[in-house]
Amino acid sequence: MDIAALSMAMSAVDVKQQSSLKVTDKAMDNAESGGNQVVKMIEESIPHPSLGNQIDLKG
Repeated sequence: MDIAALSMAMSAVDVKQQSSLKVTDKAMDNAESGGNQVVKMIEESIPHPSLGNQIDLKG
């Protein structure tokens, strides 16, 4: 194999690897964002600790 063909093959492999890393990085960012949203939803769904503990019977 000549040097030019080897160089082109190595460049193609490098481009594929870089694109794969970018896609993986984007997927990780999306997963982290989704996880943060789930945590926020769970925190907002927890009722206030004193809510519903007292009943006002005065009319």
